[in-house]
Amino acid sequence: MSFFRNQLADVVEWQEFRDDMIFWKWPNREIKRGSRLMIQPGQDAIFFSNGKIEGIFEDDGEYNIESEIIPFLSTLKGFKFGFNTGLRVEVLFVNTKQFTVKWGTKNAINIPSPSPALPGGIPIRANGTFNFKVNDYVRLIENVAGVKKRYLVEDVKIRITTVLDQLLMKWIAREGKDMFNLQANSFEISQGIQEDLDMEVYDLGLSITGFNVNSFNYPKEIQDMITKAASQGMVGDVAKYQQIEMTDGIASGKVKSGGTASDMAGMMMGMNVANEMMKNMKQMNQPEQNQQQQPQQQQSQRAAQNESSSNSSKPNFCPNCGQKTDGANFCSNCGEKL
Repeated sequence: MSFFRNQLADVVEWQEFRDDMIFWKWPNREIKRGSRLMIQPGQDAIFFSNGKIEGIFEDDGEYNIESEIIPFLSTLKGFKFGFNTGLRVEVLFVNTKQFTVKWGTKNAINIPSPSPALPGGIPIRANGTFNFKVNDYVRLIENVAGVKKRYLVEDVKIRITTVLDQLLMKWIAREGKDMFNLQANSFEISQGIQEDLDMEVYDLGLSITGFNVNSFNYPKEIQDMITKAASQGMVGDVAKYQQIEMTDGIASGKVKSGGTASDMAGMMMGMNVANEMMKNMKQMNQPEQNQQQQPQQQQSQRAAQNESSSNSSKPNFCPNCGQKTDGANFCSNCGEKL
């Protein structure tokens, strides 16, 4: 009898465990007497019947179902071993870890552009990661586990990517302050998308715990426009920007001498550079000339002030005879020293 009972004994455990598997339903509907429950780290075991959860076991280890599990089930009368039959109940194993998934737009999405030069919008691709985990076993069993024997990360990714393009358009339009530098507002865009995605997977019993945009990618011609605009902004002057373009062309070998156009372009560039050098030299010499002229001007001013003060000190009329002196040293009438 003991041998027969051991033959019926069973082990209830996650037999097909994979890192990318969210849950796995034990395939048997009947647990035999003497069966044991095996829970590995990072797993929860849920006993349920007719869609109703009867018990959740979270601690990893090995348990005797008859003596250690059944007493903790919610409906004891409905969970007893019969004389010739086993315990009729379903067991769901859930992966409790947080999953990290890479995402990327399959096709470029057109974002409305404020520039009239791009009436059709800016085609943008993006990529990044999102994180999720199971947070509600009731909704998971009601909406997913009731019809599926297992659930994979890929199933969640497919559901996410079907709505991701629309959410990217929505939050880029709302939070993208600069369409040519969306990375500057990637945090605000990611936060908005995370909130919407969390509502999208709410009925699955899942929660989006993180969403990140690693990069926004523009088409090559748009990226070239952005790079040129940034370079021009750094130079701040169209003429200098053209000089830099010509210099880069000569340095790279794209512009070579030997042709009339290239020779004239090189000569014009040389003249422009020479003019700029002359202007700089004049600006550098101007302070020195001002410094040399300043002492001479000061000496002339002091001499004029001395002469004016000496002339103003001499009387215009002789104090002895009253004869007009016109600034002379001696009176011409009486010889009095002035």
